[in-house]
Amino acid sequence: MDTAALRHNLSRVRELAPGSRVLAVIKANAYGHGLLTVAEALEATDGFAVARIEEALALREAGSRARIVLLEGFRDAKELAAAARHGFEPFIHQDGQIALLESFHGPQNLRVWLKIDTGMHRLGFAPGEAASAAARLAACQSVARPAGLATHLADAEHAGGEGTRAQLEAFAAATAGLPGERSIANSAGLIAWPAARGDWVRPGIMLYGISPFPDRTADALGLLPAMSFETRIIALKDVAAGERVGYGGTWTATRASRIAVAAVGYGDGYPRAAANGTPVSVAGAAAAVVGRPSMDMLTIDVTGLPRAAVGDRVELWGREVPVERVAAACGTIAYELTCRVGRRVAFSTRGA
Repeated sequence: MDTAALRHNLSRVRELAPGSRVLAVIKANAYGHGLLTVAEALEATDGFAVARIEEALALREAGSRARIVLLEGFRDAKELAAAARHGFEPFIHQDGQIALLESFHGPQNLRVWLKIDTGMHRLGFAPGEAASAAARLAACQSVARPAGLATHLADAEHAGGEGTRAQLEAFAAATAGLPGERSIANSAGLIAWPAARGDWVRPGIMLYGISPFPDRTADALGLLPAMSFETRIIALKDVAAGERVGYGGTWTATRASRIAVAAVGYGDGYPRAAANGTPVSVAGAAAAVVGRPSMDMLTIDVTGLPRAAVGDRVELWGREVPVERVAAACGTIAYELTCRVGRRVAFSTRGA
């Protein structure tokens, strides 16, 4: 994992949204990159956002004194008390959370964010409920005033889309006249929708050097991939024309072929759905997956690479093989691939 790339990507966020402060989203083990490593690398950010209180507690236990926002808020009185004790900033998205705050007599000046559902239909108060929810929060003795105001964009990766435009208009109308800092933009929002940048932006995927857009590469956005998922060749096999490879024989050699066996599989988080032709790199040269990935091994056509040898480095994704290309070949998104890297994969860090 390249921490210099993380810092570079944070600098790109600041270039794109120079008038906004940055909440670096490091939920889900920092999208598979390692929560504590990423937090240390991005210590220059203005705060962190995580999904759940367990992630926030791990940051505090590691010594982080940063502002930490809880995107899912708190689930019960115990979590509320912990959030107040550690200075976490929960998103408030339903009546039950406000009721807990109204009866809470713990530490004062708890910062909170009022989450407004402008069209994602996941978490948040309806726009017509925003003013009354804000008034209830303002009356809570334990809550610092004013509450922040936030929403989440459902389709910002499609620049110019009417859905995002409607969400921005709904948020502006719902919060008109309400005090408090605004936070709207995710990675796609802060790049493609200047009106979404607000007081705080919440970049996630772009911090890891991955494009949030289906038609724009990370390189075109000036981003550097932080994760390089690599393994080694452990065996080479000669396969005659007409022979099938792997479980189910999903690939048949059309010529005499040389097949490399790499030590990686779905047990390590490599997608079983990887289709024949999914790109990899072998010792820096382009190659492709053939046959169905198994739990511990992956078969690669290296017929055109006569120097391929046991021990050669195989990059599954990284700077040579963009993870977006792998995701497209697997019928999924890059977010899922990085988050699924398994626990038995050894992590190393460079660029510190």
